[in-house]
Amino acid sequence: DNNTVIVLVCNFGQSELLLNFICNARAKGLERYLSNILLFATDQATHDLAKMMGITSIYIDSVFSEMPERAANAYLDKNFRSMMVAKVYCIHMVSMLGYDILFQDVDVVWYQNPLTWFHNTSNPHYDFDMYFQDDGNHALFYTPYSANTGFYYVRNNERTQHFFNSFLMIGDRILSSGSHQIPLISLLSEYASLYGLRVKTWERNRKEFPGGYNFHNKKQKDFMKDLMSGDGGRAKDTYIFHMSWTSNKKNKIKFYQQMGEWYLEKTCL
Repeated sequence: DNNTVIVLVCNFGQSELLLNFICNARAKGLERYLSNILLFATDQATHDLAKMMGITSIYIDSVFSEMPERAANAYLDKNFRSMMVAKVYCIHMVSMLGYDILFQDVDVVWYQNPLTWFHNTSNPHYDFDMYFQDDGNHALFYTPYSANTGFYYVRNNERTQHFFNSFLMIGDRILSSGSHQIPLISLLSEYASLYGLRVKTWERNRKEFPGGYNFHNKKQKDFMKDLMSGDGGRAKDTYIFHMSWTSNKKNKIKFYQQMGEWYLEKTCL
């Protein structure tokens, strides 16, 4: 669909979130858009599970055999950092093959096909190279873009290919800083300045691509009520929700249950 590959990276510890994303999308009549997905499974069990669910998956033992199979216990722990590095490799591979990329973490649910927003040529924001969800954290080390790396879109061109090649070369900064976002944001600033990379970050209070900031912010309670009610209102133009700003898988599941967006039963696991 318009040369776009939807890239996910997942290990077995996060596979419950992957299954929920798939079942959630199917329950909303969005199954046909799942054909755009390429899952990079970092272990054999996740690869087999994805194929069973009808998702295109790739597992390369020589690349991923030493990756952790367990979910991260907390943000920035060893397992978390290892998976962040894996995401850099996978995105670089797809970028060099010439595809546009929608990357998303598995803790995302869809309300409608997000690709329609990016493929709409009448969209006033259509001409950017890269689009990022606003992390919500505007601390100095996230400036100037405050980009969240759990949901973003990339138009394939020479600038973005060069960007991800450079990001791959500085992948060690993820391990040293403990963050995927900090080194990426610093590189965004460099490429915008030197090479004219056009970067768009959605303002964190907009309704199209909300996330954990909106869920945990009391000032957003009316929007979240609209989103969870299913009655439309201010949430009718929402495409996805990303459960960021949440410390671990256990809490993500709990919060999605509260939102009515958890589609798995214990018997499925």
